[in-house]
Amino acid sequence: MKFLKLLLVILLFPLAVFSKDFNVLDFGAKADGITKDTKAVQSAIDSCSQNGGGNVVIPGGKTVVIGTIYLKDFVTLRIENGAVLLGSQDIADYATNTYKNTYKNEPYLDRCLIFARDAKSFAIEGNGTIDGNGYPENFTNKTGRPTLLRFLNCSNIHMNNITLINPAAWTSAWLYCHDIVVDGIRIKSRVNHNGDGLDFDGCTNVRVLNCSFDTSDDSICLQSSGRDKHCKDIVISNCIFESKWAGMRIGLSSQGIFESVTVTNCTFKNIQDSGLKIQMNEGGEMKNMVFSNLVMKNVPRPIFMTFCQQRAGADTPMEMYPMKSMHNFIFSNIICDNSELDKNSAIFITGMPGHNIENIILKDIQFIVSGGGTKEDANKTTFNEYTLEVLKGWWPEYSLVGTLPASGVYIRHAANIFVDNFHLDVIGKDVRKPYLFNDVINGQVAGFYVNGKNFSSQNN
Repeated sequence: MKFLKLLLVILLFPLAVFSKDFNVLDFGAKADGITKDTKAVQSAIDSCSQNGGGNVVIPGGKTVVIGTIYLKDFVTLRIENGAVLLGSQDIADYATNTYKNTYKNEPYLDRCLIFARDAKSFAIEGNGTIDGNGYPENFTNKTGRPTLLRFLNCSNIHMNNITLINPAAWTSAWLYCHDIVVDGIRIKSRVNHNGDGLDFDGCTNVRVLNCSFDTSDDSICLQSSGRDKHCKDIVISNCIFESKWAGMRIGLSSQGIFESVTVTNCTFKNIQDSGLKIQMNEGGEMKNMVFSNLVMKNVPRPIFMTFCQQRAGADTPMEMYPMKSMHNFIFSNIICDNSELDKNSAIFITGMPGHNIENIILKDIQFIVSGGGTKEDANKTTFNEYTLEVLKGWWPEYSLVGTLPASGVYIRHAANIFVDNFHLDVIGKDVRKPYLFNDVINGQVAGFYVNGKNFSSQNN
């Protein structure tokens, strides 16, 4: 009789307490795609963390609707194949204690769906989907547009094989985190504005592998919103980028140090702005980066680098920090086919007068452009600098400069530039020079070919 009573107690008590799997259904989730199951999911997370960790399971074939949830230590949120974790379409279900978006003038992006603060050793994995439900009919700047994921001061984070779709704003913001692995995820963020993919702000020891991106804004961002919040030791490889804006942006928010970044074995396609957009704005330092084995198609600016002054962050002092340095970059083994685009297709690298970008190697590059540059374009000698007076509070975009006087490469306000084995194929007529250096100290070209013919090397 005692045995039967004990057995009955075990059967009636939630099995999740005794298991490393904490199924949200055992904590009261309806998982019917309609009922808001926020409390049930949070209870499963809390119980999992309090009992030493394990898997909080969103079971396959179920749709679980939530507002803001908080990940905790040692929790793996496992969204099984066929499962959907769906964001509520009501902004009131999103908490206000989930830190903030760190860019100026964007408080409407402060809320988020999944948040973690000071948490360690947690993960999101599975072959299921997190859907932000971020359509404009649900979220606008007036109501607020929640970010899908935000992690603050966290460490030892893994995100594997998950699909992230339809955020109302950024897909993810990783703030001041350490030891991150993102592997095999898929991001599609096209239903609303500012649909960044992975934004790492002041993060260290970051590895992004085998991922695909289709975004309405920058697919990956590396940022530094604090002078002591450095962004360093970053590896990105085997990824596919498609974006309405930039494939990968480094900087803009840039108070700290950016150092030791490698990007390799990636493809970029159908990108409206730039493949690699590297911008030092807020007084930090940027150095020691390698970009290799990249293939691009329909990417107007394969490489776009700016060194200037612009206040980007909400916490950046109104009085700008002095400009420091931007140096030591290698770009090698790159193919870019822009034969289907217009004449505004070029590698563009620009510092400011007296503030050079230094030590750049462009090596083993094949660049295909459509041509179309006119005599007027070729004779263009004056165009905007990225000064505070020109920027007027906005970002240093290519549109402020317009058509360049070179068909392939234009570099100004730089030092120690080395170009080797660069092959430029120009499809149509173009009277511009294939490359031009303006205010470049020690610019050397060793092997620049235009339509298979050696173009005279020269110092500019």
